[in-house]
Amino acid sequence: MKLSGRHALVVGLGKSGVAAARLLVSRGAEVVAADDKDLPPPEGVGAVLRVTPESLRGIDLVVASPGVPLSLPLFTEARARGLEVLGEVELASRFIEEPIAGITGTNGKSTTTALTGHLMSSAGLRVFTGGNLGNALSNRVLEGGKLDGTVCELSSYQLEGISRLRCAAATVLNVTPDHLDRYPDLDTYAAAKARIFENQRAGDTGVINAADARVRAMKTNPGVRRIEFDPREPLRIEGTPLQLRALTLRGAHNRENAFAACLLARHFGVRLDVLQKGLDTYPGLPHRLEPVRVLDGVEWVNDSKATNVDSVQKSLSAFAGNLHLIMGGRGKGAPYGPLREHMRGKVKTILTIGEDAEKIAAELGDLGQVVRAQALATAVQRARELARPGDVVLLSPACASYDQFRNFEDRGNQFKALVRGLS
Repeated sequence: MKLSGRHALVVGLGKSGVAAARLLVSRGAEVVAADDKDLPPPEGVGAVLRVTPESLRGIDLVVASPGVPLSLPLFTEARARGLEVLGEVELASRFIEEPIAGITGTNGKSTTTALTGHLMSSAGLRVFTGGNLGNALSNRVLEGGKLDGTVCELSSYQLEGISRLRCAAATVLNVTPDHLDRYPDLDTYAAAKARIFENQRAGDTGVINAADARVRAMKTNPGVRRIEFDPREPLRIEGTPLQLRALTLRGAHNRENAFAACLLARHFGVRLDVLQKGLDTYPGLPHRLEPVRVLDGVEWVNDSKATNVDSVQKSLSAFAGNLHLIMGGRGKGAPYGPLREHMRGKVKTILTIGEDAEKIAAELGDLGQVVRAQALATAVQRARELARPGDVVLLSPACASYDQFRNFEDRGNQFKALVRGLS
């Protein structure tokens, strides 16, 4: 893709947008950006404009950050003018030569992405791991060099913006209600996820979670090696049993993640014995069932990444009981009732915070003592008072963080700081 001399507009200056702008500049494009916030332009970018059709003046290429809805009038006008509109991931993929492993799903995709990269690195392969995980795919291009593979987490938002992105190996882990503030229904959301298989060719691999009916119904192209797995069964790859011994992979949901990661790594030739070594040494990700400390016999666990109900269900499966559960934040419109069967008999205390605190208390309050903490610091202090040796204090909010925090990382980091400050 020739960028030299082109006039590009990057819409949205989050991490991915800034990385896309840097990529465009590095390839000789004239770049301006558009954002709803007053931000300084990144190095090499001419200006930061408002997100309106007026910002298209003189532009022949539009690049969208994943958090920016492609339904905005700006993009409608861009297409009407015949301008090329690409997502950041699509732009970056045009410059990547090595095969890409793509991972999507409502829950587990970050762990599966990191684990796949770890398994491949354990085999001595040179790998870039990123995408929605935090390291934008455009950074892979900017880093340069020859690699054996790129492992890319792909959100539904990113998949909306692809046209030619090809994943040599791809998986959809699951589809459950999420982002229903952006999608009209669950079928539309699932269709965005299914796009990960769209450009696969003969010889590529599609890894399918057979336990999820919406995933199982997704089509793969002729000649693609379609491999179905059932995470309700013991972890077994090509007849060989593998063990999940690392604390970072505890819980039934991590068998789903491990199944998918192992099958993706096998596409790149990783041996079965190396898979086991990689599973045993996986360091885990921050904010995903992350052990923080044990204090006076009480374990404190940071699961701030659990921003929806389904994710909390899976996290609860990792514990036998005696839980003090910190929940709340900005709800996503889904009911909390599906958590009832997973909480019953396991949860001693529900400590609520944030905007959806009262809704959580109303739907789940009969399952344990409710502490209306409102603020995270109060929740941590009250949990310290209530928890006894053998108990677990789990931050697993089932909500977005934006009512009180910058993002789920900020929420998790504040939780860890509060817990480490306890005496």
